[in-house]
Amino acid sequence: MYLTRNPVLQYELLSNLRLVRAFVLLFAYVALLGGVVFLAWPQSQVLDMAQPEAAKRLVSLFFLGQYLLASLMTPSFAAGAITGEKERHSFEMLIASPLRPGAIVLGKLLAALCHLAILMVCSLPIVMLCLPLGGVSPYEVFAAYIAMISSVVLSGMICLWASSFFNRTSAALLVSYLMILPLALVGVLIWNALGQLGEARLFFATTVVPVVCFSMVALLWWNTTKRLLYPADLGSGGQDVVDLEGEAREVVGLYIQRDEFPDNLFAPPKRTTLLEDGKNPIYDKEMRSEIFSQGTLMLRLVIQISMLLALPIMAVCLYLYPEYAPWYIGYALFFNVLVGPVFSAGSVCSERERETLDLLLTTLITPWQMLWGKLLSGLRVSSVLSSFLMWPVLLACLLPLDYWNNLPTMLGYFVIFALTCVTTSMTALFCSTIFSKTSQSLVASYMVILLLFIAPLAARYFADTFFPGTSGAEITRVASVMSPFAATFALPLEFDSGGSPIANAPSKWRNLDLVLGYLVTTLAYNGALLATIVWLFHSRWRVAR
Repeated sequence: MYLTRNPVLQYELLSNLRLVRAFVLLFAYVALLGGVVFLAWPQSQVLDMAQPEAAKRLVSLFFLGQYLLASLMTPSFAAGAITGEKERHSFEMLIASPLRPGAIVLGKLLAALCHLAILMVCSLPIVMLCLPLGGVSPYEVFAAYIAMISSVVLSGMICLWASSFFNRTSAALLVSYLMILPLALVGVLIWNALGQLGEARLFFATTVVPVVCFSMVALLWWNTTKRLLYPADLGSGGQDVVDLEGEAREVVGLYIQRDEFPDNLFAPPKRTTLLEDGKNPIYDKEMRSEIFSQGTLMLRLVIQISMLLALPIMAVCLYLYPEYAPWYIGYALFFNVLVGPVFSAGSVCSERERETLDLLLTTLITPWQMLWGKLLSGLRVSSVLSSFLMWPVLLACLLPLDYWNNLPTMLGYFVIFALTCVTTSMTALFCSTIFSKTSQSLVASYMVILLLFIAPLAARYFADTFFPGTSGAEITRVASVMSPFAATFALPLEFDSGGSPIANAPSKWRNLDLVLGYLVTTLAYNGALLATIVWLFHSRWRVAR
């Protein structure tokens, strides 16, 4: 019932592995890893086997890239395992079936991880090509795969656990990323820290990591099974609206008071009076009802997880070692990258899914009102939530930490942060106008943002590691102008006391071209998206009717 005769597992495998995207993803994954190995392959005709540093860097980069890719892809496969049933209104039928909840959870987990297992197995021949270069033993490859598989299984179970709490895939996807990415970063840091210990790292990877990961998997599996055995939302009849007053009375932990500051900035109370003349009904509906129709559970989890992670980063990067302030700004930017698309990716898709888009387009509301109402509602929530992480930066400027000597740089951080908020929301709104499902729009938004913000940095790191000082390295540097992270680290910081300088006075603004390039390209990118969305709203849909 759990494996050999599990209809959930059989159905998920047959329906997912036969899709064209499964083969396209496999080809792209193997081609990407193979291209990395090909480009980083030593160019010398004679290899010095006594100094296999190049081979070690290549294998380390291979596993690092594969582990990060697997961590990023896991939520896209597993976060919608249970929420997808709720969105298709088949959750109650699944619970009422003779299947045990444990078999349902196990079938969903194995089906979601099957894609990733195939990808990792297909990458094994590529890493085997690196073994003749020396410096890496087969035992190290085996240990790395054991640790990576254990971590991916834990990530998949975290996604499934998050999926059991929510009714929408977007909420489960966001919470999964907020929990998985810090764990992935900790795993990378531990692996690198144990790099010089040799056999100790092999022992840690083959014993400690699997035991810890599978123990947490068992605990989450039991908790998820218990939720399916006694589902809180069973019998809802597909209704999506949550009683916020009842939720507030039963909430444990953070409580959002929608009629008080600062909670009313991102969660204004429901309207009890008539809408004033001249107000945008789309914006008012989105802010007061639509975004929070599923309740505030996701919002409360996002705030608590983000602040819990921000406290140690803030203490170290802003106050103890202020020269590392760009790392904290990078954390705030990365948080907005995760949060921004969630509140805008379903702006138009949700209308399609409820079959209300045609009705909306026949109203007297102009396309421009629809557009800026949808855009500003999602932008307001995501920017306010992300701004909670920027308040400590203002506080640091008031303390005697020499931030007053770097006011242009601090102002530049806030400008970059504001443009990033606009870019993530605009990209998600554009994807929402193109795709018909919210889950597809959200995943597409994340992919576009990763290509713009993260991929240039990865290419730049790869070029600086294997081709330093070449024209290719300079090209990757220029290509990083679209990344706010590159612009953040390009701004100079100087400290007369209490910190070591990052940039010397003569070359203080030596990377100013990256900052200016980011400002220009970001404004052009958002302008192009805005013009395209306006055309889609007006010419393609409104006039055609």
